[in-house]
Amino acid sequence: MFSLTVRDHVMVAHSFRGEVFGPAQRLHGATFVVDATFHRAELDADNIVVDIGLATQELRALLEYVNYRNLDEVPEFKGVNTSTEFLAKYVADQLAERVHGGKLGAGAKGIAEIEVTLRESHVAWAGYRRPL
Repeated sequence: MFSLTVRDHVMVAHSFRGEVFGPAQRLHGATFVVDATFHRAELDADNIVVDIGLATQELRALLEYVNYRNLDEVPEFKGVNTSTEFLAKYVADQLAERVHGGKLGAGAKGIAEIEVTLRESHVAWAGYRRPL
């Protein structure tokens, strides 16, 4: 299986509901380093997994929607604990939609899986991996 990873970051504010979150129940900020990895069994006709420029551009575009925002106020996240795991799935699903919509080029149709990792710090991160 071949893979290609692009990286960006996003800064958000949010709060959580539930005792398990302790002080994070209060509004707080988070900066995530976001890695998006595209997997495929065979390279495309140009011998690439996906166009690195398009992958970088589309990751930036979807992160821009939540960058510098309070996620508690984003309509599709109302009432949701926007955990690192949840956000990794959100990013993976958004990238999958962009692949299916052709925004990552015709060659991207051969991508088998997308894996997204959000790094909260140098010692803690979470991810989500999904088939296409």
